[in-house]
Amino acid sequence: MNVTKQQVIKDAKLFINGEYREAFSGKTFDTIDPATNKKLASVAEASVEDTKYAIEVAQQTFESGVWSEMPVSERSKILCKMSDLIMERVDELALVETLDVGKPIKESRGFDIPRAAANLRFFAEMANYIHHEHYDQSKYMSYAKYAPAGVTSLIIPWNLPFMQMTWKASAALAAGNTVVVKPASYTPLSAVLLGEIANEAGLPPGVLNIITGPGATVGTAMTNHPFVRRISFVGDSTTGKTVMQNAASQLIPVSLELGGKSANIVFEDADLDEAVAGSIEAIFRNQGEICLAGSRLLVQESIYDLFLEKFVAAVRNIKVGNPLSEETDMGALVSKSHLEAVDHYVQIGLSEGAKLAIGGKRIHELGEGNFYEPTVLYDVENKMRVAQEEIFGPVLVVIPFKTEEEAIRIANDSIYGLAGVVWTNDLRRAHRVAAKVNSGLLWINCWYYRDLRTPFGGAKASGIGREGGRHSFEFYTEAKTITLKL
Repeated sequence: MNVTKQQVIKDAKLFINGEYREAFSGKTFDTIDPATNKKLASVAEASVEDTKYAIEVAQQTFESGVWSEMPVSERSKILCKMSDLIMERVDELALVETLDVGKPIKESRGFDIPRAAANLRFFAEMANYIHHEHYDQSKYMSYAKYAPAGVTSLIIPWNLPFMQMTWKASAALAAGNTVVVKPASYTPLSAVLLGEIANEAGLPPGVLNIITGPGATVGTAMTNHPFVRRISFVGDSTTGKTVMQNAASQLIPVSLELGGKSANIVFEDADLDEAVAGSIEAIFRNQGEICLAGSRLLVQESIYDLFLEKFVAAVRNIKVGNPLSEETDMGALVSKSHLEAVDHYVQIGLSEGAKLAIGGKRIHELGEGNFYEPTVLYDVENKMRVAQEEIFGPVLVVIPFKTEEEAIRIANDSIYGLAGVVWTNDLRRAHRVAAKVNSGLLWINCWYYRDLRTPFGGAKASGIGREGGRHSFEFYTEAKTITLKL
């Protein structure tokens, strides 16, 4: 890596109308390094006034047509340039991401930042191939026009900040909208850097605006302002309900990507070594701080003991340590309070009767950072809180099942319906179970692979709406039917 912490970490300001500026109040807050619990940088703290200003700038820019009426091919070139610039700065952005989030550098550099660049290029290029519809009748011709919706509010979570920001902003911008983004207060540093990249690529001022501050003030103002015409939110289900309530006051369409407690189902005929490796990845990647985590491991009784033995042996090989080390598999949890919440859930599980196979405590040997052992609770009953509530950390609950029907019933016995995994070599069973598990996504003999053309989103308390491919363009545009008498 050619960059150092001292070179890349700097205080963050609001990015509005193509310029970095302080908050009107001059207030700031600190962002903390999860691996040390020491201050990383000061961040401008936006108020309602700052938020309204950013939205008004976005509205004026949208109405000017400088972006919304720019030919799609020209918009595409600018977004592709942003993609190129991200990859030119991949080491810098990865280091910032790791320092701010606590995740291993090999994930930031090897996946998160390249995926962010891919997001921009994918939606930029796809925008060129979104065709209008038109239909002829004997005396009439009707056609549908998909126009940019307007000002779009994007509220981004702290677990995958740069990747999630570009996932949302790429589609909204490619469709011709102007955007106001609020990254999470825990992890604002990488998101703010997208403003520099936008300016260098030639994105007109006011098209992309990035504001930092508390959700209670900034987030509320972003979700009930009359100029806002689309809201996309990623976060927990409770906050998602609040976003939806705020949006209802202005009848703003929303896309909500919320929590999960996904079932990872291992049948007796599965390739056990493959299932162990995939299931390790599905719960301990990104410290378990990922909505798609396979956090409920359902194992068929006939292989339960053998699978658990293999799984625990594999967990012992997970290297928890300094996120900046290339050898680290699992870094630090995002905050001290989150670590305490994760540990509290483990204690709840033990009090409910779950058994501890491995882990279950904070790692003090690594200093003052928020390091927690990869943890496996087994002989769990699905009614327990640790099986029903999203822990969002490196804690796996293991539940036995006898039959395929029972596995499906347990998988669906949850308020959530985001994702699922099935491990089996029986092709018919794989498709049966995939069809019957109530979730927005389901993987068979793999986990986390994403084709950006496919719909992404959850069922039940895991969200509303779908994004990805044409589904993103449908959400970020307004369809208008125009009929001509011939």
